[in-house]
Amino acid sequence: MIALPAEPVPEHVSARHEDLQALVDGIVAYGNRAIAGQLDPVITAAAMAFGFVYVHPFVDGNGRLHRWLIHHVLAVAKYNPPGLVFPISAAILRRLVEYRRVLESYSGPLLPFVEWRSTANNNIEVLNDTADYYRYFDATAHAEFLYACVEQTIEHDLPDEVRFLEAFDRFAEKIQAIVDMPDREIERLRAFLQQGNGAFSKRARTKEFAALTDAEVERIEKAYADEFDWEG
Repeated sequence: MIALPAEPVPEHVSARHEDLQALVDGIVAYGNRAIAGQLDPVITAAAMAFGFVYVHPFVDGNGRLHRWLIHHVLAVAKYNPPGLVFPISAAILRRLVEYRRVLESYSGPLLPFVEWRSTANNNIEVLNDTADYYRYFDATAHAEFLYACVEQTIEHDLPDEVRFLEAFDRFAEKIQAIVDMPDREIERLRAFLQQGNGAFSKRARTKEFAALTDAEVERIEKAYADEFDWEG
């Protein structure tokens, strides 16, 4: 007996292909109006980015573009100072379980309202008009989630980044006092020490940094411990 392919069991049904242009244009128009009208940037970013990922216009890359939209909206709305990268993606990626739960808070209850049938290539075809389900959705939970990520970024990620940069500058200054080394090599050195919990690995000692003397190695490991012991 030949096994037939299983019926698709979608967890989320994206917009119909014939609705994509209008829906994406609507997201862009909403963003322009919201930013010009000085609507709260985090709410604007949540509505645009999550609206985009529900529409799901591309075969691949929707999640990356969704996160890019968050960064873009916050930057254009001047939520963060010009030139400052606001690393909110890191907070989102650390909260993937919560992120998935927020996505499913709308896509899950939506499924019973989408009429579909399976296709020959084990995909689905949407049979009813669903555009308004993506055009008008309650983004409250999404804005709350994004605000929690903003809070974590401001209270933890940015201070940690500043702390790291200050520690690296002090570390680099100490390394230059021990041995003349370009900045690129100092960063490579720091990465090796981080991987080795503050000590040179056998490989690093015999290959990449074989030119260092035992005394230099001891001083470099101490410099790393003085500046980066908090990383552990």
